[in-house]
Amino acid sequence: MSPWKAAQPGDPLPTVDTPALLLDLDAFERNLQRMAQAMSATQVRLRPHAKSHKCPEIARRQVALGAVGICCQKVSEAAVFVDAGIDDILVTNEIVGAAKLQRLAQLATRARIGVLVDHVSQVRALASAARAAQATVDVYVEVDVGGNRCGTVSEESAVRLAQMIADTSCLRFAGLQCYHGPAQHLRSPQQRGAAIINAALTASSTRAAIESRGIPVPRVTGGGTGTFLLERDSGAFDEVQPGSYVFMDRDYADNRRSAGGIAFEHALFVRTTVMSRPSASRVVVDAGLKASSIDSGMPAVWQQPELRYIKAADEHGLLSVSAISTPALGDALMLVPGHCDPTVNLYDELVCFRGDVVEAVWPIAARGALL
Repeated sequence: MSPWKAAQPGDPLPTVDTPALLLDLDAFERNLQRMAQAMSATQVRLRPHAKSHKCPEIARRQVALGAVGICCQKVSEAAVFVDAGIDDILVTNEIVGAAKLQRLAQLATRARIGVLVDHVSQVRALASAARAAQATVDVYVEVDVGGNRCGTVSEESAVRLAQMIADTSCLRFAGLQCYHGPAQHLRSPQQRGAAIINAALTASSTRAAIESRGIPVPRVTGGGTGTFLLERDSGAFDEVQPGSYVFMDRDYADNRRSAGGIAFEHALFVRTTVMSRPSASRVVVDAGLKASSIDSGMPAVWQQPELRYIKAADEHGLLSVSAISTPALGDALMLVPGHCDPTVNLYDELVCFRGDVVEAVWPIAARGALL
């Protein structure tokens, strides 16, 4: 943790120290409202994913606008949000290990907690932990609907897991997790549409197979920022889990929007300073790998297309410049991160601004919650 803060409420925006993670409150609030409006006229629930922001203040605002709860990816992440008063959390991950399961079960004595399974041994271990804590845990069977990561790969295995959960008194069979991660970043609407048609078919057939055994399937949940409208309208999903919409990173902005798609705005920025001008064609800024994740590509320079971020080192970012662009030593630039989730995890605080003034500084309380 830095011994100094980048900014305090009331500071003029030009005085914010760099590198710093900034949130444009006007754009952020419009993003929240657009999502709430997109879901309000449907029976499909919104459970946004908090791994994108790791910030209790944002989660509280999402719930206030109609979200039923949040998703987390780690038990320690969920613990931060339970402590902050969020009382309905789905951990969209398989949890393995006695210590983690014990902590998960303890959280379930304080809030409604869900978790995923895709193997019978996970169900047994989870039941043992829940029984010891005298807790009841919601359990979802994860189904591989095209992501080729976790999840059952046959209807038979999904039925077997659902039956096992339903027969275990300290567990509550809550439904199916059917998230297609790679589909979120398919660039064309046609590609995304085809992927989610297949995902919805798999989700529906798995649900039918389980229900044919007399086991109710309360919910099918999934979907992300890139596809949630498709899941919403598919008839197969009861709940969607978009997360990045609150911020919108450069990678999501590279997706071509479908007719009727929602234009979420860039709200998250890394403020950086030009620290060197070694040549007429090269600019070096103070935001490198430790300030912005590049796993989904380089950040973009906000509203300055003539500047191109081309390389990142630990503490340095290298920009190429055109003849018409002459940023000077000491100039501040705003970067749009390539991938918001891991970028947020690099910072302790969000510097929230409105207009040209810092309005608030919000702790990223679940930063580093990896256990």
